[in-house]
Amino acid sequence: MKFPSVSVALAAALVLAPAGWAQAAPFDARLMATLDRVSDPQVSPDGRHAVYDLRVVDYVANRAAHELWLVDLAGKAPAPRRLAVSQGGATGARWSADGKSILFLSGRAGADQVFRTDLAGEQAVQVTALPYDVGAFAIAPDGRTLVVAQPTFSDCPTLACTQARMAAKAGSKASGVAYDKVFVRHWDAWADGRRNHLFALALGADGKAVGEPRDLTAGVDGDVPSKPFGDDTDFAISPDGASLVYSVRIAGRTEPRSTNFDLYRVPLAGGPAENLTAANPAWDAGPAFSPDGTRLAYRAMKRAGFEADRFGVMIRDLKTGQVKELAPAWDRSPQSLAWSADGKTLYAIAEDVGQTRIFALDAASGAVAPVTGPGHVAAASVAGGKVVFAQDNLSAPADLYQIAGASPRRLTRHNAQALKDVAFGQAEPFSFAGWNGESVHGYVVKPVGYQPGRRYPVAFLIHGGPQGSFGNLFHYRWNAQTYAGAGYAVVMIDFHGSTGYGQAFTDAISQHWGDRPLEDLQKGWAAALSKYAFLDGDRACALGGSYGGFMVNWIAGNWARPWKCLVNHDGIFDAKMMGYSTEELWFSEWENGGPPFAPDTTYAKFNPADHVADWSTPMLVVHGQNDFRVPVEQGLATFNALQRKGIESRLLYYPDENHWVLKPQNTVQWHDEVLGWLGKWTAK
Repeated sequence: MKFPSVSVALAAALVLAPAGWAQAAPFDARLMATLDRVSDPQVSPDGRHAVYDLRVVDYVANRAAHELWLVDLAGKAPAPRRLAVSQGGATGARWSADGKSILFLSGRAGADQVFRTDLAGEQAVQVTALPYDVGAFAIAPDGRTLVVAQPTFSDCPTLACTQARMAAKAGSKASGVAYDKVFVRHWDAWADGRRNHLFALALGADGKAVGEPRDLTAGVDGDVPSKPFGDDTDFAISPDGASLVYSVRIAGRTEPRSTNFDLYRVPLAGGPAENLTAANPAWDAGPAFSPDGTRLAYRAMKRAGFEADRFGVMIRDLKTGQVKELAPAWDRSPQSLAWSADGKTLYAIAEDVGQTRIFALDAASGAVAPVTGPGHVAAASVAGGKVVFAQDNLSAPADLYQIAGASPRRLTRHNAQALKDVAFGQAEPFSFAGWNGESVHGYVVKPVGYQPGRRYPVAFLIHGGPQGSFGNLFHYRWNAQTYAGAGYAVVMIDFHGSTGYGQAFTDAISQHWGDRPLEDLQKGWAAALSKYAFLDGDRACALGGSYGGFMVNWIAGNWARPWKCLVNHDGIFDAKMMGYSTEELWFSEWENGGPPFAPDTTYAKFNPADHVADWSTPMLVVHGQNDFRVPVEQGLATFNALQRKGIESRLLYYPDENHWVLKPQNTVQWHDEVLGWLGKWTAK
């Protein structure tokens, strides 16, 4: 059977629209995939300007490009402008210490290299000419040294040594690759033996790199920045330019089951490194020097092997070595830290009851106060007495704002034209008593064209992680508005295990994947049906990805009754096999109480594969070939089980995607398939 396309579903929604609404089009996946995406704001040292990244999509070419934009913070009416150097691609902009120039990354020279431009942004000067892509960079405060990340073999004294080895590999006709320890692949890439290392480059009078790169992490068997999502927040240069602190997990044979990142301090001129956090066996991250260079702020977990532990805010006195936790009673986990110019305040981004806010922490007393309101702060920059941040919410993609008095000042409106005639579903938070009688929160989103008295089919979205949240944010993979725009009401529950509700709430899911969160989902569904009469409980489908996909498979055998259909994206089918085949072993081992061969674990207790006999609900299965977190065999096994039982099912396979679906046209196809599947089973 051919599924109806997204456009057909949207046309149906328009038919149901109330009078006077016809001028507004519902939000859809095609529009979502082509929106401009604002990110990575960077305030100049004098607080006068902010440069930021804008991702723009060429839908026909099925690719995206990055541009640099500049906004004058001193102007009464901010007028962002595109820097001409964006032609050829530009990203990762950072200010020089004097604020007179902007350094950025571009691949226009064949590999991603560092370039420089002035505030006019009309001409780009190439700064580096290194053999490999520059993964991240930072410039010393005196402007004389540039630190860059390059992939290299840890035992190679120079980049030339690494080049020679790679050339020898390329020249061999033998294709086999031998490994003698695990982590042979990570996220969506196979290991080639190289590590991300930090190299120092001298800058000449013309601002260009001169001389040989100096490996500041020589001999370190670990990645700086970390793979696959590390960046320049993994290292920091001291204000006096004398030293650098970096965060690294030493690999060895324990890397796939270790979360022990330590902070090391090394002279910028080169020399032995000092481990500053050897006493902590868990994760130390995000070093940030105070403006006067006397203190180092960083984030630290306390439990080894647990990637979702609470990050505490730590302050180290760099003269005495004394370390204290700032605001130890603050039960939130900051994602980043930034000092105010006077060194009296630390700004932290942290999730908070369905929102993601900026908090101000008094660096002396530890007093904590939120400085942004509802919504999702994705990134922030603090410099020159200014705080600029990127924020989105359930009904709006990210734009830039500046903290200015009681209300934030809006700096950009990048998608205003594209969204001026677009209607969004109204979102409303709700709460109920979940597992153990504790408060659990969620969101309901009304369908576009909602009319009182009508009942609407429901998309019940289950987030991944599982330590994550479907809160007040504009998600580019699980966007509630794509369902609301197609005529569905949306229900999302932040079950036990979700983040932003305190560490005990997050901890509650570990070794309890199939009971406590399931109870929350069941009680949340009942609470939503009781509270919102427009939800048609007889026309509802449950959807989820990653852990949400696991839960869909678990629901299929343990709570199938309410659902007309299911959608499983990159979900776990066999928990024990997942424990053996995933790459980050620490995750499965913590969540199940040990490795799969150990006694008294929960692999068998909450294993969807053991409940296939009770499956009967139609399911759409989606999986990417390059997903090494939840290997593709998990999706194939799910589909095989469904087909073998004769259950209506469909497999959507992506040979070129990883744990996510990233290409614009694949995103639209994904939504076509998903909404078509929902439409088939929820139609009256």
